[in-house]
Amino acid sequence: MPGNTIEGGCLCGAVRYAIGAPPQTSLICHCRTCRRASAAPSVAWITVDRAQFAFTAGTPASFSSSPPVTRTFCAQCGSPLTYITDKYPESIDVTTVSLDEPERYAPTREVWLEYKLAWEPTDPHLRHS
Repeated sequence: MPGNTIEGGCLCGAVRYAIGAPPQTSLICHCRTCRRASAAPSVAWITVDRAQFAFTAGTPASFSSSPPVTRTFCAQCGSPLTYITDKYPESIDVTTVSLDEPERYAPTREVWLEYKLAWEPTDPHLRHS
């Protein structure tokens, strides 16, 4: 990985990863499957080039949440880590808050707003799609 490596991992530290390039996008997802997989009202993600992503410690567990989607998580502590879809094999989504420095990658848009919980506010400063 190049010198400006982005690092992160799960809550217990059993699974770690490194990213060797800046994110392509950063967003908040309100879809039902992301909410259920994370037990949260929404999930912040960064999208990165899959060739620039590598697990550096531990092996995550995986779950096929829908036919084209595989999600990874730590089997020890349950932290959600990645979202991989067959539709975009060249990229991987990484949970923003699993990064060591998540504040560096603020979301720029919110998606799947039609599935947003009624009591969760949106950020009027972000693009909505």
